[in-house]
Amino acid sequence: MVALQEVMEDGRLKCVLCPRECALRDGQRGMCFVRQRVGDEIVLDTYGRSTGFCIDPIEKKPLNHFLPGTPVLSFGTAGCNLACKFCQNHETSKSREVDAASATATPEMIARAAVNGGCASVAFTYNDPVIFYEYALDTAAACRSVGVKTVAVTAGYIHDAPRRVFFDAMDAANIDLKGFSEAFYRSLTGASLAPVLETIQYAVRETACWVELTVLLIPGQNDSDAELEALTHWVVEACGPDVPVHFSAFHPDFRMMDTPATPVETLLRAHEIGLRAGLHHVYVGNVHHKAAQSTYCPGCGIMVIGRDWYALSDWGLDDFGECTTCGTRLAGVFDGPPGTWGRQRRPVRLV
Repeated sequence: MVALQEVMEDGRLKCVLCPRECALRDGQRGMCFVRQRVGDEIVLDTYGRSTGFCIDPIEKKPLNHFLPGTPVLSFGTAGCNLACKFCQNHETSKSREVDAASATATPEMIARAAVNGGCASVAFTYNDPVIFYEYALDTAAACRSVGVKTVAVTAGYIHDAPRRVFFDAMDAANIDLKGFSEAFYRSLTGASLAPVLETIQYAVRETACWVELTVLLIPGQNDSDAELEALTHWVVEACGPDVPVHFSAFHPDFRMMDTPATPVETLLRAHEIGLRAGLHHVYVGNVHHKAAQSTYCPGCGIMVIGRDWYALSDWGLDDFGECTTCGTRLAGVFDGPPGTWGRQRRPVRLV
C-alpha cells in the first residue's frame, strides 16, 4: 500500500490520495467527508460499512464488453471527492449521515455474498471507490481469493501512486469522463480534467484492467459538436479505437433541476460523431434504443451482441469473443457463452 498522507511544515497532514490534497488538522475531514485526521493519521471512517447491496446486470455499470449477461453485486459507501452539481446519486454520495446510512459489511462478507448470489463480479459503485480506497482494495483481494472479479465505477480523480495500486487490483472499470474542458470540470464538478485523462490513459495502456468510458451529456454544457469531436478523437489517439464510449442521457437532478433532460437526438448525434472519429464501439445510455445499444463487429459490421435495455438478444460470438461470421476478435473480456441474468435487479442483505 502506498503512503496516502504527508506531514506539512505547519503540522497539518496532507491527504495525497486525490488531487484535492486536503490539508487537515486533528479532527478535520477532507472534502470527501469520509477521510478524517485522527491524531497522526488520516483514516477512512467508512471502512467496512456500506449504504446497500444489489445484484444488477453488468450492462448497468455500464460495461458492454465485460462478461456480458452476467450478474454483478453492486455496493457503495457515503461521500465523494467531486462536487458535481448534476450528481444523480447525491442521496448517498453527498450523505453526511455515515452511521445512519451504513450497515456492516467486511470484505470477506462481500466476497461470500457474491459467491452465494452467483455473481461473476463485485462492483464498487453508487459513490466513487477512490475515496474508500483501502476498503475497495481489501474487498478486491477477498473477491479474487474466491474467483470473483471486481469492477470500479469511478470518476478517476486520483493521484498517480495510489492510481497504480488501485487499477492493478481491478478487473474492469467504467470511468466517467464528465466533459472535455477544464472550464466544465471547474464549474460543474469542482475538479480538474487533466488528472482524469491521466487516469484513463494509465488504466488503458498500463494495466490488464478492462476499461470503458461514460460521458453524461448535459444540454448546453458538454454536448457541442466541437467538444464531442475533440473528446472522441482524443480517445482514439490516446487510448485506441477499441475503448467503448457510452454517451448517457442527463435528467434534472440535485442542483441542476432547471436544466432539461438530454434529447435522444443529442445522444444519436454523439454516437455518430464517435463513429466518424474512428471509435469501434459507441453506445447510448439512459434511453431505449436497441440499435445504438448493441455491439457490432469491427471486421464485418454484423451485430454480434444485441441489447434491449439490459437484456441480451442477438449473439454472434464464440466462447472466446470472436465473431462467428468473420473471425474478428472483439475487444473485451469474454468467458464462454453469454450469461442470462437479463434485466433483473435484486436487493441483497448481507448476514
